[in-house]
Amino acid sequence: MVARFLGWWFRCGWLVLLVAAGVPLASHAQSLRVQVRDSLRHEPLIGASVSVMGTGQGATTDATGTAVLAPAPAAGTRLRITALGYRPRLAAAPVAGAGLALLLAPDGVAIAEEVLVTATRTNSRIEDLPTRVEVLGAEEIEEEGSIKPASIASLFGDIAGTQIQPTSPTTGNLDLRLQGLPGQYTQILRDGVPLYGGFAGSFGLLTVPPLDLKQVELIKGSNSTLYGGGAIAGLVNLVSRTPTRGAPQLAATLNQTSLRETDLNGFAAGRGRRWGYSAFLGLVKLKEKDVDGDGFVDVPRGSSLTLHPRLFFYPNAHSQVALGYSGTLETRRAGDLEVLKNGPDPATGHLFYVDNLNLRNTADLLYTNDSLAGGRLTVKGVATDFIRDVNTTLSGFTAFQTTYFAEASYLHPAGARHTLVLGLSANGEQLASFKGSATPLRSPYRYATLGVFAQDDWRLLPRLRLQAGLRFDHHNQYGGFLLPRLALLYQASEAVTARLNGGLGYRAAVPYINSLDERNYALVQPLRGVSAENSLGLNGDVNYQHTFLGFDEPLVLNINQSFFYTRLQNPLVLAGAGYAGPAGQNFLTWQNAAAPLSTRGLETYVRLRADETELYLGYAFTDARRQYEAVNQHLPLAPRHKFAAIGLVEFNDHFSAGLEASYIGQQYLSDGRATPGYPLMAALLRFHAGAWTVAVNGENVLDYRQTRRERVVLPPIGNPIFAELWAPVEGRVFNVSVSWRWVKQ
Repeated sequence: MVARFLGWWFRCGWLVLLVAAGVPLASHAQSLRVQVRDSLRHEPLIGASVSVMGTGQGATTDATGTAVLAPAPAAGTRLRITALGYRPRLAAAPVAGAGLALLLAPDGVAIAEEVLVTATRTNSRIEDLPTRVEVLGAEEIEEEGSIKPASIASLFGDIAGTQIQPTSPTTGNLDLRLQGLPGQYTQILRDGVPLYGGFAGSFGLLTVPPLDLKQVELIKGSNSTLYGGGAIAGLVNLVSRTPTRGAPQLAATLNQTSLRETDLNGFAAGRGRRWGYSAFLGLVKLKEKDVDGDGFVDVPRGSSLTLHPRLFFYPNAHSQVALGYSGTLETRRAGDLEVLKNGPDPATGHLFYVDNLNLRNTADLLYTNDSLAGGRLTVKGVATDFIRDVNTTLSGFTAFQTTYFAEASYLHPAGARHTLVLGLSANGEQLASFKGSATPLRSPYRYATLGVFAQDDWRLLPRLRLQAGLRFDHHNQYGGFLLPRLALLYQASEAVTARLNGGLGYRAAVPYINSLDERNYALVQPLRGVSAENSLGLNGDVNYQHTFLGFDEPLVLNINQSFFYTRLQNPLVLAGAGYAGPAGQNFLTWQNAAAPLSTRGLETYVRLRADETELYLGYAFTDARRQYEAVNQHLPLAPRHKFAAIGLVEFNDHFSAGLEASYIGQQYLSDGRATPGYPLMAALLRFHAGAWTVAVNGENVLDYRQTRRERVVLPPIGNPIFAELWAPVEGRVFNVSVSWRWVKQ
């Protein structure tokens, strides 16, 4: 069982914590009892070795994590404690009659099929969690860095239950949809703190480069109990790379695509005994391209600069302070190709353009202490200032959004059966126009929320674990929200586990969402008389895992069957038609619908893996309905069926190849029309030698485009109407990337 602990992705080899807790000994026994536990989860370590240095005396821990040394060594004698996958440590034998309790820290060695999840606050192994979590780890992140180094958007397209939805045929913006729900119902976190939302959510996933990440954690279903409002469809936690003591890292990637995108990214990290650092720098250059020849660009012109330096301080062996800054400057220009090249020309009617300038500055602070009364204290805070300047043919605006988030939580193991998490949080956001702006927003707002939460991981029985959580949030405009959540894990056998969880959620109304046409921002009316959206979510799954031995590499089979259900009360709908609507210019007003919105469905996947060779087959069925619509109840742009298949083969130490294929099934549009299903396919070839990797990749190699079936930009050309996007518009794209990675061994 010790080998199961070896795959932890959480790099905290510096953490070695000694807890001086007496273990009573029988007066007649001349022995020393040493109890060894994991420093993160405080669970017993089975098979750890405790030896007396300079002698042949030693013992191995049993099922309770206890080793017995008989006879007891003299007080002050040096002991060495080791466990596979953990940093060895030294300790002094206590005085006669006392016991010794020790915590060992993982050494950061990654072993296949072992993943440490941070989003659930307990830093638990993925297989021990009552909540189903999908983790895209180091291998997937590295592969994505070879395909699309500028962002992680396409990473989610490989999962059957997620959908990357294009929202504009010219600006290239995207939306992440989970379980059929639009993107505003998914909460995106960076290292456990909210990253984007509302007005600032624009181009969110397009500005997160994979080279700066260690892993991505995806939790589907209602999770407002964990992180407050917004996590109705689920949450995505982006985990940053951190330095490892004695192992400095350097990495760089250069990428060029057939759509004339150039990317240059670099990362560096290092750590000594007290100080450490990490730093990321990313540059992106886009050139406009009209793929379908309709005179409007399908790929915008643009550039971006991303900075993410962090400074780490380690006061002692069981605490750390991390201070970080993240800055992004991005420009995008889209619209009529003639306007982009030569400027507007009223005589010919070539007038339409959309200019976006985004500036985001974020400062964050993290403090952890693993020696506070036997538990772990975590304090985190973040503040973001986001400025967006938009100019279109007939309108423009410049506005800023300021957000803040602060949280203090305490994890405490209460005996062998309970792990408690208690916490307080405060967050808020303010959206306003600049003073004297010629085009002020009609719907500014100022929100503030205070929250308190508690969670208990309870081992009811050796094979049965219950996770119960309760949160109360008070919103300054929408009142109080009581958010209970229950999750159950049953380990039927070593191979079969079952999970069932459900909870309540909410989302405070915001006037501007990612999918809104930029021309319509100036038309959105102030929020008046609306209520927050409330949700009930239920998720469950059964998982089977078996390892076949007798091969050169162990062959691991995973089969997972899950279901989901979400009922959204008071859904917000936008009434009226803006610039892009057939009625021309009209004001837009948010209203609560009289009936709920619901999604339900099934997900199935099969994964077979041996080292770097993998086969994945996935299927998702989604039935998403707007019960407030009398005629067309289908939620627009929610595919009823999605198939996904991935095959990766490592031929030898140098060559590997991969194929990805998916089928997006029928979708319904706002007017009730059904779209055809369509296939997507990608191919990857990689060559690896030493620190260098060269990758050649093709996305959408079948060149399926919505514009092959219909026009997506409709007259008048001076202020066009855009059709709803249900398929890609940029078509086939190839890229070549060269990566260099160096880690001191």
